[in-house]
Amino acid sequence: MKKQQFFWLIFILLSIVSGIFAFDFYSQNKWINCVLFSLVGLVCIILAQTPALSYIQKTEKLLLAIQKKDFSLFPKTEENGLVDNAVKLYYQSKEEHLSLSSYQLLYEEILNQLEIGLMILSMKNDDWEVFYVNPIFLEILEIPKYNSWNLYENKAPDFYQIIKQTNYENSQEFFDISINENTKQSFSLRTKKVQNVKNRFCIISLESVQKIIEQKEKLAWNNLMKVISHELLNTLTPVNSLIQNLEYIANQEIIEKEDQQDMKESLMIINSKSKQLLNFVDDYRQVAELPKPVFKTISISNIVESSLNFLKPEFEKKHITIINSLENHLISADEKMIERCLINLYLNAIYAVSDNVERTIKTEIKTHNKRIILSVEDNGTGISKEIQDKIFLPFFTTRSNGSGIGLTLSKSIIEAHKGYLNYKPLEQGSRFEIWFVEL
Repeated sequence: MKKQQFFWLIFILLSIVSGIFAFDFYSQNKWINCVLFSLVGLVCIILAQTPALSYIQKTEKLLLAIQKKDFSLFPKTEENGLVDNAVKLYYQSKEEHLSLSSYQLLYEEILNQLEIGLMILSMKNDDWEVFYVNPIFLEILEIPKYNSWNLYENKAPDFYQIIKQTNYENSQEFFDISINENTKQSFSLRTKKVQNVKNRFCIISLESVQKIIEQKEKLAWNNLMKVISHELLNTLTPVNSLIQNLEYIANQEIIEKEDQQDMKESLMIINSKSKQLLNFVDDYRQVAELPKPVFKTISISNIVESSLNFLKPEFEKKHITIINSLENHLISADEKMIERCLINLYLNAIYAVSDNVERTIKTEIKTHNKRIILSVEDNGTGISKEIQDKIFLPFFTTRSNGSGIGLTLSKSIIEAHKGYLNYKPLEQGSRFEIWFVEL
């Protein structure tokens, strides 16, 4: 038996005994003795409850500290089970709080390092409050940080109204706003709703379109320079070596027949490499100097049929099955340029299915959200994940006889028509989609 329990039991027994004696003296009308033993019993009861009250107060203090998240105390375990469990609960809560604080600090630091603006709103009492906002977000809008979302209505009214119009649901859009009465800037905006039984959040990401374009232009320029440098080195390195060899032969007083043959072969190689370099420059010129489209209202299904008819002998020669699902839609485009783009896609599809036993190329035209989607799909080998982000780079090719400008040129043509060309991998094969604006 623990020490405090032993004393508690003694005091309780003494209070019971004192009560018995007090009752006995009361029945004998011995009032002084009755009062005396009653006081002794009362004192014993008080002494018995004092430690218990002390333990309860300590427990309440610890529980209140846990509730208020005040972890500045350093309580010690005691022999009382109630206090001991409260102390264990306190240190457990303290450890969890420190762990959560560490994770919160880590996550905030990660979010602060993002190059896009990020704001998280949380719903409290039917009103939105700012749960988190990173420095880039405030820098983009040139506004101070507020805890109340409604305060942003005065500082960034256009932005506030755009978010309000989304009803704090999932959305993605581009918009132009004027910041501090300056010229309008374009931004990419995404909102994401996150909700559980207790909480509701709205995650807002904001990025400058100009910054996105600059980053992509820089990346594209760097990739182009790598390709051009690689092609020039591959062409000029052997040419330089051959020229040095010719110079050595030319410096000899007597040029033998074998040396003359070497000179002829060297000149043939130099001529071949020169033509290769000229072809490379011509391919680059086609990409860099794309002519402006001559827009006319045309039927997109007619362009598809024309392209298929042009390649019909090749389809028949390769035993390729053609499947069409074509809705008839009108677009404003340059017919010849779109046909050239389609032929490039079909040629790639023909190459992709060349190793298959069953060879299929499917063309589909459909509409989605006021956009016309023209897709070319094949059941070929597909494109490996490692090179999927490189297929639209100029002069990138996996074919030994490929120029590497087909997809680049096709993408440039579609972008000149204010559309876009993208690639989607399939379980078997590939699909290229061209998105046009519907008339």
